[in-house]
Amino acid sequence: MRSGTHSPPAAQPGRSGVIDSGPGATPGDGAPAQKPTRPLPEAVRQGVVEVAAELIGSLPPDEVPVPLRRFARFERRKRARLAGQHIAAVLEKDGEFRRRVAVPLREAQADLVEAVEDGNVPPAADPVRVAVLAYLLRPEGWTALVESAREELARSATASEEQEAERRVAALKAELAATRDARGAELAKLRAELRETKTEVSELRRKLHDARTRYRAAEEHAHAVAAEADRELAAARESTAASEKELRRLRARAARAEEAAEAAKRAAREGRNVDDVRLRMLLDALVDAAQGVRRELALPSTIGRPADAVGGLEPDRLAHRALPGRALSDSDPQLLDRLLTLPQVHLVVDGYNVTKTGYGELPLADQRSRLLSGLGGLAAQTRAEVTCVFDGAELEAPVAIAAPRGVRVLFSRPGQTADELIGELVRAEPPGRSVVVVSSDREVADAARRASARPCPSSLLLRRLGRS
Repeated sequence: MRSGTHSPPAAQPGRSGVIDSGPGATPGDGAPAQKPTRPLPEAVRQGVVEVAAELIGSLPPDEVPVPLRRFARFERRKRARLAGQHIAAVLEKDGEFRRRVAVPLREAQADLVEAVEDGNVPPAADPVRVAVLAYLLRPEGWTALVESAREELARSATASEEQEAERRVAALKAELAATRDARGAELAKLRAELRETKTEVSELRRKLHDARTRYRAAEEHAHAVAAEADRELAAARESTAASEKELRRLRARAARAEEAAEAAKRAAREGRNVDDVRLRMLLDALVDAAQGVRRELALPSTIGRPADAVGGLEPDRLAHRALPGRALSDSDPQLLDRLLTLPQVHLVVDGYNVTKTGYGELPLADQRSRLLSGLGGLAAQTRAEVTCVFDGAELEAPVAIAAPRGVRVLFSRPGQTADELIGELVRAEPPGRSVVVVSSDREVADAARRASARPCPSSLLLRRLGRS
């Protein structure tokens, strides 16, 4: 520190353009203040802020500048980080606060402070510390010290970058050498694998050539065998076709011969059976008719008695004379009862005509069961021959029916109606036998009359079955 220097009055805090006076101030009253042309280097600014932040924590609250009082309670590192901009602004404007900040440095670094104020900075001194002291003390030429620190920091950064670049270049060279070594080893390995692959490919090509040669030979042999097989197959097909044709011809001749023989047998059998049946039925009808006449006339079992030759009047013989019978209409309830009393009568029933007249709302199976049950009882009571005919065209498959005793059940064949089957049954009977056809169909009734059969409405049979 210089001695014998007269200190002018201190300048007002925070006023710019005037050099602050006080301990360590540059001589020359009223000399213009020096200002840096560029912002402080970041390291210098950070050092100045840290020194000021350290001081703020040790000052009484009333001595701390007003803008910084709210940061005085912060921890030092937090204070320097959060209040750095505010501290730098106050340091730039408030010369008194700046001098207060420099006081601890005068005590801790007295030699360096004196060298900075005298302008004789040691060459080995830290340029950042020198710049921090120069900024706070503001001796003459302090901006040059700040710029020197800036240049030194730039040189250090450049040197660091060069060292980092050299280190990276060395690392890259080492990596390149290692890569070259690895590439050489990999290349040698690939070359060995390539040689092995070429050898394997050559072997595979040889095997492929042999396989192709064998395949062509096998293919030619297969074509020859296939052609021979086709020729043999064609010959076999022709022979088979001729054999099948001859076989079909022989089978047709055999079938025709069998059909002719069967037809001849059936015709002979049917002719003999039909004649025998007709003769037997006619004989039974004559016998029953004779017995009926005998019962009606009350003829004696013998032709005459000795007492019959004695003359005399018989009492009230007219009372026993038979009354002439009356013709019954088709709607007369007694018609069916009288017809069923005829000897050896054959009752032919048009099944579905009767069931649909009486209970057509039932399913067909239930209709058939109900009618056949009633006809079974009627056959047992009258001992008449009963045949019930159903139309088979409404059936998808043959029907299994347990016909009652004394009742014959027939279904018409495919392509045949029940009316046609009833006509065949009537025509099969011998002339003179009593045949009753039960049907409300007018065509069936007319056909029955033309065949000498007696038609009867379905309603009469239903009424008769209802009484059973």
